[in-house]
Amino acid sequence: MIPITVVEFGEDAERLVLEVLRSGSVAQGPLVKQFEDRFAQMIGVKHAIAVNNGTTSLVAALSVLDLEPGDEVVTSPFTFVATLNAILEAGATARFADISEHDFNVTAENLAGAITDRTRVLMPVHLYGQIADMDGIAALAAERGLAIVEDSAQSHGSALAGRHAGTYGLGSFSFYATKNITTGEGGMITTDDDVLADRLRVLRNQGMRARYQYEVAGHNWRLTDLQAAVGLPQLGAYDTVVETRQSNAEYLSAGLAEVPGIVVPRQQRDRRHVWHQYTIRVTPESGISRDEFVSKLGERGVGAGIYYPKLVFDYPTYRDRDDVIIDEYPVAERIVQEVVSLPVHTHLTRDDLDRIISVVSSIVDEA
Repeated sequence: MIPITVVEFGEDAERLVLEVLRSGSVAQGPLVKQFEDRFAQMIGVKHAIAVNNGTTSLVAALSVLDLEPGDEVVTSPFTFVATLNAILEAGATARFADISEHDFNVTAENLAGAITDRTRVLMPVHLYGQIADMDGIAALAAERGLAIVEDSAQSHGSALAGRHAGTYGLGSFSFYATKNITTGEGGMITTDDDVLADRLRVLRNQGMRARYQYEVAGHNWRLTDLQAAVGLPQLGAYDTVVETRQSNAEYLSAGLAEVPGIVVPRQQRDRRHVWHQYTIRVTPESGISRDEFVSKLGERGVGAGIYYPKLVFDYPTYRDRDDVIIDEYPVAERIVQEVVSLPVHTHLTRDDLDRIISVVSSIVDEA
């Protein structure tokens, strides 16, 4: 089986973890600070605040915007449930805007159509490793006086015209086990705003600025030095990781470009795609349903994932809530029935890539 993802750490991570264990100080400490500083430098922001997971990073970012009950956050209907859960946990109301079939992300035009007099935040999701059209979204936010929180959980290092995801407002990143950069669990909030950064650091530390000096009712949202020890070595090697993923994606796209009914993903103009996922669309022209296609991939030894099988609100627990406002989203409703992610990770060989192409082609030929 060619797995959809591989998680592997090098000797530098092992050495740093061992150093932390031997130090006897494993909670948040100097390695977390190093991790924050280097991540901030990597994407080009003043502040990076590490927290215990990616969902927390979204909740924390929304929390410092002082939202009130009934305030709305407009986001994508095509995303992982953490995006929606964070909005609800922050006490806001979720509203959605349709996506583009070209990059699977919300567009400025669709966001504009979803804005109401209760809208306070635009939350684009940079899905699969490709940044949304942030020039248009940032201009819309500035025009309407809205805050931006970027769900960059899958897009460490993605960029538009050289400007990185997570630099247009409050950025939110995940270091979950299968992300391009991982600490097992972990997250990061990014900002150029000194005041918001200060508030975030106090909030994550039980509301303390100094020991037993409580300024607000806070949380334990801290990352540990053990986790930072796993993540730090990956930052130095990250450009190489992205280059390998880009090369694998280009090879797959070249090999699959002429397969009937298979739409390959594309890096949009002026963007840097970091290829967290390589996601094709299995359209009706292929002659096979998406779910049958995935089943046959598994039978022939190619791992695959469906990210995501339903729109984020399309579950009973969300559908009848007053704080989840649902409309029609024709592009997302179609895309959610077609997407399949294929392996694109750095451990693939050229033989693996050829096998993936061959298996996909044969499944469609036989349909």
